[in-house]
Amino acid sequence: MDNIWAIILAAGASTRMKTQKLLLPWNGKTIIETVVENASKLVQSNVVVVLGSHREAISKQIKKPYLRYTVNHNFQDGMLSSVICGFRALPENADAAFICLGDQPHISPGIFRQVAEAWKTSNKGIVIPTFDGKRGHPVLIETKYKNEIEKLEPEKGLRVLSQKFAEDVHEVECGFAEILRDIDTPEDYKNELINNQ
Repeated sequence: MDNIWAIILAAGASTRMKTQKLLLPWNGKTIIETVVENASKLVQSNVVVVLGSHREAISKQIKKPYLRYTVNHNFQDGMLSSVICGFRALPENADAAFICLGDQPHISPGIFRQVAEAWKTSNKGIVIPTFDGKRGHPVLIETKYKNEIEKLEPEKGLRVLSQKFAEDVHEVECGFAEILRDIDTPEDYKNELINNQ
């Protein structure tokens, strides 16, 4: 049972950034290109990108033949709507999927590997990376939870799933504070560029 996919959430409007943050430069590429590449190093061609705002510009930036695209026309309803959209786009034989934030280019392939290995050894259906006791991303969720995710309330989000099925959750301390950080504002972006030097 190791058919793992990555669902990359790239639908948001980046209102706080005042520009589409996923297209900002990052190490000679863009933020979204880096996220796709980092996830692909583990899951290879098993990648679904959930598009919404600025979808044409983002898909043009990450044109790779192996990517599956799906469009969340309700992206303004919040992140959960994109997660649902991503799970619906997975093939039937998918066993589990990483939920990857499109604005976390600093999540290395090694972190994906740690979470995947913890999933294989823990026999749990939800694996969450932690740093200093705090939960971050990418979360790995087995596809058996697809229907449960669709029933969640948008305003409460995905965290309710891990509360409802707490006995099937495994936390893995990964030792990287990056799992807690995303890029929402110009200040966040500036700080991450400094941290990444």
